[in-house]
Parts: sequence; structure tokens; C-alpha cells
Amino acid sequence: MFLDEADITIRAGRGGNGMMHFHREKFVTRGGPDGGDGGHGGSVFLRVDRNLNTLYRFRHTRLFQAEDGANGSINDRTGKSGADLIIPVPPGTVVRELSPDRLLGDLVEEDQQLAIARGGRGGRGNPHFASAHNQAPHVAEKGEPGVERRLRLELKLIADVGLVGSPNAGKSTFLAAVTAAQPKIAPYPFTTTEPNLGVAVLDGFQTIVLADIPGLIEGAHAGIGLGFTFLRHIQRTRVLVHLLDGAGADPLSDFSQINTELALFDPDLGRKPQIVAVNKTDLPEAKARWPSLKEELMRRGFEAYAVSALTRQGTREIVQRAAQLLAEVPPPPLVELEVPLYQAQDDPTAFSIVHESDGGWRVKGKRIERAAEMTYWELEEAVARFQRILEALGIYQALKEAGVQQGDLVRIGNHELEWND
Repeated sequence: MFLDEADITIRAGRGGNGMMHFHREKFVTRGGPDGGDGGHGGSVFLRVDRNLNTLYRFRHTRLFQAEDGANGSINDRTGKSGADLIIPVPPGTVVRELSPDRLLGDLVEEDQQLAIARGGRGGRGNPHFASAHNQAPHVAEKGEPGVERRLRLELKLIADVGLVGSPNAGKSTFLAAVTAAQPKIAPYPFTTTEPNLGVAVLDGFQTIVLADIPGLIEGAHAGIGLGFTFLRHIQRTRVLVHLLDGAGADPLSDFSQINTELALFDPDLGRKPQIVAVNKTDLPEAKARWPSLKEELMRRGFEAYAVSALTRQGTREIVQRAAQLLAEVPPPPLVELEVPLYQAQDDPTAFSIVHESDGGWRVKGKRIERAAEMTYWELEEAVARFQRILEALGIYQALKEAGVQQGDLVRIGNHELEWND
């Protein structure tokens, strides 16, 4: 089954918890803190696999999660870092983040890799909190949560030449005539319901990849017929072969309508080199119409060829001319995008306070929510450290000014605290 769009959730691994522990050994009176750090969580990457040509694997699996880091141990032993998760995708995959809506990457080359989410760092063990004034700290950190992202994957097929035309113009028959592809062929419109790829071999070892795009009708750019679902697959092609049904009711009207749909979907499509192939010239009515069609198409500035995809007459010339045009049109440059693995707010110390309907208070902010997740609430010194963070960020004073009262509930992330001034 061909699937060219999928929404998935990716989640990097959480860091392991740091340990609060003191060295105990016979005849060693001052062992000191020796709790190890937690291991880092695994990160998530997307990597191109040329053996894939569809996003079908994402149809049923929508959540992908890297491995968490292991907790720290005694004797300053750091926990094992979680394994990175590498998700294979087909070449031509465009990666977008859903919220905020932005382009993260365009994966087109074999083994090209895109880092999507950074694993959380491991929590620190209690040796990190030792000082001259506190040589036996009863405090440690939990691991940092991994980054989570909602992604939309869109597949744009990698092809040199795109075959376009109205339904039943003979695109699938043409593809079968010049390549080893075996698309479904039938004498009714919309036989092709998904793009088909084929490889044409020219003289020597030169090859070109052709993509048969399902038939377009008026209004396709707005979702009519098969809609714009497959129009994106033409965007990567460098040359278009426009097949006209020479025996149709009005081939020139079909030609204008298809080009209008291409331009409305993406203005760049209308500027691609285009070869016009008037098909079905093995039929008497198409053969009689060919001279006038050729004259009008050439007057409009297009190269026109008479072909019969069924008998393969003239198909070789089309492929050879397409190869010549490909040599003149360089491939688009590869755009490298830098994806922030940890997306903080513009000001990481920024926060907001909301008075909720039940009388409680909600504190929101990247830094304070992260600190709450990494706090050992069962350790008195860890709670005291969290309170110092509240004061340093100005949240303590802001809550007082907002009107928080003794005994009010204050929610930070997944944690619910009771205000005690």
C-alpha cells in the first residue's frame, strides 16, 4: 500500500536519576558522598533508507521512543546512557513539526540523517552538591525529560521526469512502454490511484527515473477528483512529459487546464521544461488531428511529438529528449537545515502564572517545569534547593503579588504543591 503522509510522535529518552549515597567502608571514617550520575537518554534521528518507497510503516505505529538512561549507582558509577533511536524513512521525505508549524528537514540522499530530539541529560549525584559548608549533601537530581515532538512526514517521490496529463491520457501505458514498471492499466478514468515509478535505460548505462502521476482534472489543486494529494510528487521532477489524448474531445483544452492546475498548486511547476506527447496517434482520428495540434503547440512554444504508447511508436524519442533536457537542468541544491535539539523559549527563565477555576495556581515555564521534574521531593535538601530556584527566577515574589494565600495549591508541571509562606 502506498502511503505518502503520516503524523507521528517522537520522544527522546529520559536521563537516568542521579544517586544520593555516602561511601561506607571499614576503617574509613569519612567516606563522603559517592552517588553516581544518571546516564543520558537516547536521542532520536531520522535516516534515509533507499530501500523504502512509502511511509506505510507509520500507518499503525505512531509513537517512537528512544531508550531512557540508567540510574547512577554507588562508588561514583555513572548509569549507562540510553541507546539512540534511528528511524528509517524513504528518500524524498519532508519533515515538519506540527506545533509550531515549521520545516525541520528535507531528506533526499542515501544515509542522510536528521537529528530530531535530544535525549535528557542524566541527573547529578550528590557529590556535585558538596561544598566547604555542606560536605555531606543529602540532595541529588532526577534525570531530565527527553524532548518530545509531533511531526508530519510528507513523501515527495524522487524522480527525474514527471508524467502528467488528464485521466486516461495513457500515462501508465507510456510508463510501461519505456520502463519495466507494471502499473495497472484499464480503459477508464482514474485507473491510476497512486504514483508509479519506473526506470528507463538509455544507451550505455544512463538511466532516468519517471513518475506516473494520477490523472489531473480541473480543480485538482483545490481537492477535486483525486485532488492535490499527489501533486507534491511532481515538485522534485526536473522535466515534465505532458501526455495528451489525441483522440479526446478537446486535447488543447485539456492541455491548458492541466497546466493551469500545475501553476495554481505551485508556480514553479509551470516553469519546468515540458515536452508534449500527443498520444494514441495509432488511431485514425488522432492521426488526422496531429498536424493541427503540432502547429498550435509549437506556436505556444512547446516541443510536440506524436506517439503511440500502445504500439511504442515514438516513445524512445521522448525519453531521449527528456534525458537531453535533464543534462541542461541541474538538480536543486541540497538545503541543510539546523534543527534545535532542545527548543527553549526565547527567554528560558520566562514564566507565567494562571489563577485556575478551583482556586489553585498554575505556574508555567520551561525552566521551572524542568526543575520540578528533576527534583527529589522526598529529600528535604532537594526541596529547599527547588525553593531557591523559585526565588531566583522571581516566581516566589510573583505568586505573592498575584495574591496566593496560605494553603493554596500551586501546580508546576505534573506536580502539585501546597503554599506555605
